[in-house]
Amino acid sequence: MTLSRARGLAATLLTAVTLGACSSATHAAATTPSEPASASTQGQAAAIAKAVADSARYPYTAADVHFMSAMIGHHAQAIVMSGWAASHGADPAVQRLADRIINAQQDEIRTMQSWLRDRRQPVPDAKPGPMKMVMDGMEHEMLMPGMLTDDQMKQLDAARGKEFDRLFLRFMIQHHRGAVSMVKDLFASYGAAQDETVFKFASDVQVDQSTEIARMEKMLAALTFGMTIP
Repeated sequence: MTLSRARGLAATLLTAVTLGACSSATHAAATTPSEPASASTQGQAAAIAKAVADSARYPYTAADVHFMSAMIGHHAQAIVMSGWAASHGADPAVQRLADRIINAQQDEIRTMQSWLRDRRQPVPDAKPGPMKMVMDGMEHEMLMPGMLTDDQMKQLDAARGKEFDRLFLRFMIQHHRGAVSMVKDLFASYGAAQDETVFKFASDVQVDQSTEIARMEKMLAALTFGMTIP
């Protein structure tokens, strides 16, 4: 998306939002003069207006939309995996790691969904699984890098105790590496990650998940050699 095109789109969207707000205000005044506009309506209009202004300064691209959309399902699978730790006899250290993954990635999913919603883009549900894409007029399903297959998810769900710890760490390392590769692909896309929210989120994913990979590799090594998991 070029800067001139982004500015033109921003102006069009801002005009539509403004006219829509004026129309709603006029209608409300004519029907219920004493009833103020709802806080949620005002908040959504303000969020859209801010997204329009941000997009004029920092144009987003199709690669940005794809990244934010695809990472929602990617995160959702990590949350499901982590949620099994409590019921599958995970080591306390693995449980603490799983809890951190759940807390961090739930917040990030909300950020991604809000970013897409404010830019009037389709907002995927936070469900694990392949991403649906339309190519050449046909819908295809694509499993994002690092995501577990159905067989791997069944294998992890069937495990208990130390076997669960081993599989969880191995599979989550695979999962995190996939997320890091998605960030690298985003940054390699021409014009992508200029949007402030996209850039910050992608950078955080790259740093945080790379750090967690290193930690999980140490935890897996300790488990392999019969040592206490750090």
